[in-house]
Amino acid sequence: MAAAMDWLPWSLLLLSLTCDTGAFYVPGVAPINFHQNDPVEIKAVKLTSSRTQLPYEYYSLPFCQPSKITYKAENLGEVLRGDRIVNTPFQVLMNSEKKCEVLCSQSNKPVTLTVEQSRLVAERITEDYYVHLIADNLPVATRLELYSNREGDDKKKEKDVQFEHGYRLGFTDVNKIYLHNHLSFILYYHREDLEEDREHTYRVVRFEVIPQSIRLEDLKADEKSSCTLPEGTNSSPQEIDPTKENQLYFTYSVHWEESDIKWASRWDTYLTMSDVQIHWFSIINSVVVVFFLSGILSMIIIRTLRKDIANYNKEDDIEDTMEESGWKLVHGDVFRPPQYPMILSSLLGSGIQLFCMILIVIFVAMLGMLSPSSRGALMTTACFLFMFMGVFGGFSAGRLYRTLKGHRWKKGAFCTATLYPGVVFGICFVLNCFIWGKHSSGAVPFPTMVALLCMWFGISLPLVYLGYYFGFRKQPYDNPVRTNQIPRQIPEQRWYMNRFVGILMAGILPFGAMFIELFFIFSDYRWWWRNFLVSGGSAFYVLVYAIFYFVNKLDIVEFIPSLLYFGYTALMVLSFWLLTGTIGFYAAYMFVRKIYAAVKID
Repeated sequence: MAAAMDWLPWSLLLLSLTCDTGAFYVPGVAPINFHQNDPVEIKAVKLTSSRTQLPYEYYSLPFCQPSKITYKAENLGEVLRGDRIVNTPFQVLMNSEKKCEVLCSQSNKPVTLTVEQSRLVAERITEDYYVHLIADNLPVATRLELYSNREGDDKKKEKDVQFEHGYRLGFTDVNKIYLHNHLSFILYYHREDLEEDREHTYRVVRFEVIPQSIRLEDLKADEKSSCTLPEGTNSSPQEIDPTKENQLYFTYSVHWEESDIKWASRWDTYLTMSDVQIHWFSIINSVVVVFFLSGILSMIIIRTLRKDIANYNKEDDIEDTMEESGWKLVHGDVFRPPQYPMILSSLLGSGIQLFCMILIVIFVAMLGMLSPSSRGALMTTACFLFMFMGVFGGFSAGRLYRTLKGHRWKKGAFCTATLYPGVVFGICFVLNCFIWGKHSSGAVPFPTMVALLCMWFGISLPLVYLGYYFGFRKQPYDNPVRTNQIPRQIPEQRWYMNRFVGILMAGILPFGAMFIELFFIFSDYRWWWRNFLVSGGSAFYVLVYAIFYFVNKLDIVEFIPSLLYFGYTALMVLSFWLLTGTIGFYAAYMFVRKIYAAVKID
């Protein structure tokens, strides 16, 4: 974790110019030039499974180990992701072939897995775990070749090549468990153009693997750690029996191929998707529908408001004593402070903090500075930006709190700095305790948790207090009408005016929240909390879909993976509700101020 504190967030906002290529690169991910037979280090990242959601470090399984295990110093994002990058005994040289090499073999003896180790390996295989390796910071991928033309002639079938990250630890067949104990590495290099009389340099541009399961009897090894692979498909896979000891060889081979792909484009292969057209079509379709329906609603509301404002101002000119009607009726109560103004302003301040953080992260990502090659950069940037955006969250919360007639600004600032982050930290701490119990690499180490607490109380809390102080001292928002001393009695509301019903209605079409909020304001001046809750109504449907996806799409059956899924889902829904609720609140607040400023009121 010490490395995480040395990772300066502002380094992500800088670009360095490399003299050799004349192109921009993110600091720390400039290309590495290799010469012939230079060592290319293969490192392990972690083991992952979509079924358990629990990552494990590489050497949690009895893989072959080098003489000295060295872990890479990770940044904050890598630690939170569960990455534990470590060296491996694979010996790979640039542009040097290896037909078959045996790992951790002593005097031509196979590796013996104990009953406990065999049981652990078998358990990980049945849980569909993948192994993740990297070479020159490039993750290993397994090539999948799919045929798109299934009904046509075999010669006319087109291959659809896809890649999946990592490789499967093993597979099961007829209630038997098999381990992938041989790895065929395929590395692609790009030869750099140099001047005459200079040695060629190479850059790694792709890292693939073909995992194979070969039983002990079909592998022939000699005393020089070399081996001979069986020819054709005559070999049988290496079975792992969890009830007894198992003997096997861990072997690998290396093959190099030249590629036209340049170093700057080497990540394009990993980022391609099979359904890109469908994905973009869905996004464009959603945007068009939102803008179309929002435009219709806006036209209806604008025409109605113009008519109402014209009638109200005309009535005032004709007869001042005419009884008020419509939404003008509640002009003396519409800006009456709500209950619990401190909590409301604190939640809205956290929403502003989230909004600013997400906005800057998206902007930095658009500049290409949060590329996948910068491991953990996205999460590290998000964490630090959320801390530093506390000054804007505190400022907005302080000014709103004063507008709502609040007086205890110090307590309000502390509430803003601790309410949302405290809930997030509490949920993460409880989940982390369960992950610790599983000995997963996804568990945040205790020093990292202490460092996060220091960042919270050493960076975020002072900045929130600073922003809250200046926001509270600033002139409050100028409301266009005065608030009556005696509140108007609110008639009994119909069932569809219930807050929960409003959340359901607004959540179906988030852009319809504006129309629903206007309807509520016309009949109920206690709109502050309702506006905030209803504007985040779409978060409820995110929760419903997450439950549906868990039941129908995932194969998670154990308690702790289920707890992790719903715990992280709760954090996502809470954050989404704060973000959308804050945007909806300030949009409605400006809207209400605008329409009441257009009406002549004595």
